[in-house]
Amino acid sequence: MAISKRKDGKWLVNIKPGGRVGKQIKRVFNTEREAKQFVIWANGQALQDPDWAPIKKDTRRLSKLIERWFELHGCKLRDGKKRLGKLKMMCLSLGDPIASQFKAFHFSEYRAQRLKDGISDNTVNHEHAHLRSVFNELRRLGEWNEENPLESVKALKLQEQEMGELNSEQIQILMNSLDSAENKHVKLIATVCLSTGARWGEAESLNVSQVKDGLILFANETKSRKARGIPISEELEKALKAHHKKHGEGAKLFGPAYSAFRRALERAAIPMKQGQASHVLRHTFASEFMRRGGNILVLQRALGHQSLAMTMRYAHMAPDHLIEVRTLNPMAER
Repeated sequence: MAISKRKDGKWLVNIKPGGRVGKQIKRVFNTEREAKQFVIWANGQALQDPDWAPIKKDTRRLSKLIERWFELHGCKLRDGKKRLGKLKMMCLSLGDPIASQFKAFHFSEYRAQRLKDGISDNTVNHEHAHLRSVFNELRRLGEWNEENPLESVKALKLQEQEMGELNSEQIQILMNSLDSAENKHVKLIATVCLSTGARWGEAESLNVSQVKDGLILFANETKSRKARGIPISEELEKALKAHHKKHGEGAKLFGPAYSAFRRALERAAIPMKQGQASHVLRHTFASEFMRRGGNILVLQRALGHQSLAMTMRYAHMAPDHLIEVRTLNPMAER
């Protein structure tokens, strides 16, 4: 108990009720009894009032926060394990700092180095979003009480990438190349993608139960995790069911075939936009759908886009795109 008698006969209280790192209080009393009563009262206040309690520093390193994020939230995400691996690699490159000392400029320096190393702007933006979400989610769950250090960091502006697509002649060349493939699944998977706008992973992971009544129900590997039913021709439905009887693996319609598709693309020697590969099938479906007069809202549902802004990239391909401008502008009747 830090109570001492001064030379003038009064009693000095010099205490830290909240502990070693709590705030210091000095008071002078006329009697020792008053001084002791104050100490008892101050210690009681420290137990009840957070302002009196010591500020506990969060000394966890970034790697521990990432692990905690995965335990509480990431393990429930479809790509949780994959994202965990990427976050751990980022943490290693950042030097696994104490999280409470990690600041925006630390990430900015990391990002600048990644760009110098030739990593794409889009990849760096994904890293930024993943790490920022770790802090946001832990704050929401009450596991992180400080500010998100990446809240003020803006994502890099991306130049919209030109989308590749196949014309009728190129589709035929590709189909001929797929005919010569050893993989028995690859051509039919590509046909599903061109017929429905599905992503390769969505088509490749189909079960036979998802094909019925003239529809394919995409549900397992959808990016938005929302199911969508896409009408298909009677001919394609019969082909899928016949393929399952002959080549199916349990409930699965197909086996792995992506590598076989890439090899077929190389044999076909079709010029491709960098990084698009099987995605060209999805772009081709969407572009042709709009050229033939398809509705942009229907296309949004078919592609499974959560935002219409994503689908609007194809709007200019409609034959009547902005045609009303000719007649609905203020100079049209002059």
